Amino acid sequence: MNPLAVRRGLSLAFLALLGSAGPAVAAPEGTMTWGLHVTLAARWLDPAETEALITPFMVLYAIHDALVKPMPGNNNTPSLAESWTASKDGLTYEFVIRRGVKFHNGEPVTAADVKFSFERYRGASAKLLKDRVREVQIVDPGRVRIHLNEPWPDFMTFYGTSATGAAWIVPKKYVEKVGDDGFKKAPIGAGPYRVVSFTPGIELVMEAFDGYWRKAPAVKRLVFRSLPEETTRAAALKKGEVDISYLLSGPVAEDIKRTPGLRLVAAYPPGVFWLDFPEQFDPKSPWHDRRVRLAASHALDRQALNQAETLGFSRPTGSLLHRNLEFARFFEPSAYDPAKARQLLAEAGYPKGFDGGDLTPLPPFTTLGEAIGNYLGAVGIRTRTRTMERATFLTEWREKKLKGVIVGIAGAAGNAATRLEAYVTKNGIYAAGVIPEVEDLFHRQARETDRKKREMLLHQIQQIIHDQVTHVPVYELAFLWGVGPRVEEAGVDHIKGFAYSGPYEDLRLKRP
Repeated sequence: MNPLAVRRGLSLAFLALLGSAGPAVAAPEGTMTWGLHVTLAARWLDPAETEALITPFMVLYAIHDALVKPMPGNNNTPSLAESWTASKDGLTYEFVIRRGVKFHNGEPVTAADVKFSFERYRGASAKLLKDRVREVQIVDPGRVRIHLNEPWPDFMTFYGTSATGAAWIVPKKYVEKVGDDGFKKAPIGAGPYRVVSFTPGIELVMEAFDGYWRKAPAVKRLVFRSLPEETTRAAALKKGEVDISYLLSGPVAEDIKRTPGLRLVAAYPPGVFWLDFPEQFDPKSPWHDRRVRLAASHALDRQALNQAETLGFSRPTGSLLHRNLEFARFFEPSAYDPAKARQLLAEAGYPKGFDGGDLTPLPPFTTLGEAIGNYLGAVGIRTRTRTMERATFLTEWREKKLKGVIVGIAGAAGNAATRLEAYVTKNGIYAAGVIPEVEDLFHRQARETDRKKREMLLHQIQQIIHDQVTHVPVYELAFLWGVGPRVEEAGVDHIKGFAYSGPYEDLRLKRP
């Protein structure tokens, strides 16, 4: 054998050994802990039950993975699918599954899992998706085709963003073995972290999955700890018991901002706070009168609410949809005018005001709800702030049990159509009623392939709901976090429209 060839081979082997010992494959280290503003719900561990909110994705991005999902720089990033293509007629979408991707139990991700996950999905926009999808076809274990009944320009917006959880894949064999309840107790996904333990409502502990396809996570263990009380979250951050505290506001946020070693940062999800009036579709309710709803809008000092809650980081708006969403139309907010509000109430037949019923804010935004209630009360709309646990709130909202005034917010990705579908259409997960003209326009825009014409139809919908004051927008949320001294990379706003840390495999702790 040629001695030079032997020496060259040994040198290459030595260099390969050096490369394998380098930082790229360094073992994950340390624990990063979050103080969460919400109570951890078991259903967030299962993509099939994803709500029309961004909150479940805080968990999904850690444990699970999707064929396509929002990632830094791209709202439709191939993930478990290495690529996807659409046919020229817009009727077929083909996904090629990335080779070698595995679930936490070592089983490969296959086309059968993709088909199973779609058919099992029952979360936000499930009926819309299943009405429009004719068939999910397994071409071979590594390839799947989704056939539509007719061209649908928004298919990838509904399927491949956080507008729904339909593209997030679960292992068919395992779910069939343990059942839905068993899956929530011990979920197995294909994400960067696997579940170590879960105490519903209290704590979720996860460890790095060394078989994750994208990259090995740098942090060994993630801990999500429910701390719904804001002062408790802030105190835990100051004591070093958590590394990141979500949703800080007002004086608490100011205190964190002034504390040496801590950082106050803002994420900007496409979320808008608004007031919803589910009884507006009941002719016997005061809320049925447009003038009453408009009075509620003029009663609010949005800039004062913004300053008190988010230190002025948020942006007052008169639009139900965030201005950054595709096809969104921006409207200036109603002026703060208590006198005008009282005049409108008098014209509607309520010169002394009226009992507006319960005012229920989406947990944990209780202080915002109380402040809104005070503004409404000042013009004669008397409400009672009702607080409840988040999972209960969402269930009652979804089941159309909430009355009076709801303070809601949505921060999921997508576009104007995905956001409108959930709140103003017949099959919308949180819609209490519909305006027939809006329903007709929504179906028309869904079939329209000309972008300009489609935008015009969606703008018409937004003009109608604005003119009818179906909702009273408050402001576009700036979501404030506190970040502790151990964190080198917190993942703030890396994924467009995502309110939380991400991607989790990119997070880093400072080395001692």
